[in-house]
This record gives sequence, C-alpha cells and structure tokens, in this order.
Amino acid sequence: MTPQHHDRAADEHRARGEFRSSSTDDIACWFIDSDYNEESYFVRHAYFTGADEPYKKLQRALKAEIDEDAWSTLYQTVSRPFDPPSTGKIAVKVINHYGDEVLKVYAVATPAATQASIA
Repeated sequence: MTPQHHDRAADEHRARGEFRSSSTDDIACWFIDSDYNEESYFVRHAYFTGADEPYKKLQRALKAEIDEDAWSTLYQTVSRPFDPPSTGKIAVKVINHYGDEVLKVYAVATPAATQASIA
C-alpha cells in the first residue's frame, strides 16, 4: 500500500466544509441541480474531470463501452446551458479524488424576478 500525502491545510478546509483545489485535475466529478429547492438535491447535470484517464476508469467500473462523443459532453469544466431555475437557485456539488464533497448554492435571477425588479 502506498502512503498518501498528508496535507494539513486540506484537512482544515475539509473540517470547515470547504474544498480547495489547485487545478481541475484534483476534481473527480461535479454535478449541478439546476432547479434546487433546498429540500433535496437532484443531479440534472453530471461532469467528470481530473487526471489519470477517467474515461478508461469509468469504462472499467461500468464494464461497458462508452460512446466517446457522449463522454466528451461529460468531460468538461464548463456546464452545458440550462434554463433559469424556477426556484431561483442552483446547487453545485464538487467531489475530489478522496471522496470529499462540497455543495454550494447560488441564487440565480429568474426571468420573472428580473421582470419584477425592472417594473
């Protein structure tokens, strides 16, 4: 068994519920609930990033072939476009290679809210 690098600063960030990354290679996957209701988290977008050939690892884990064109839409650090949320909020979950995860909620102006603020 190979010893893992112990990072005291990373431990402190995890204890506070924070996730720090020096690059997207440190992020295993990230998910978006594009209509977050604060009661439950529903993955509406899923993306896989990181180093060490995640495409091949996913193929092995699923024991199946994965269409490379489909994979290219999932192996991204920028999401596909989505409609403004009816709830006015989205939630983004990021998971690193250690299994640490962080969830951040963002307020997003909905068309109705934008109209209301203009009127």
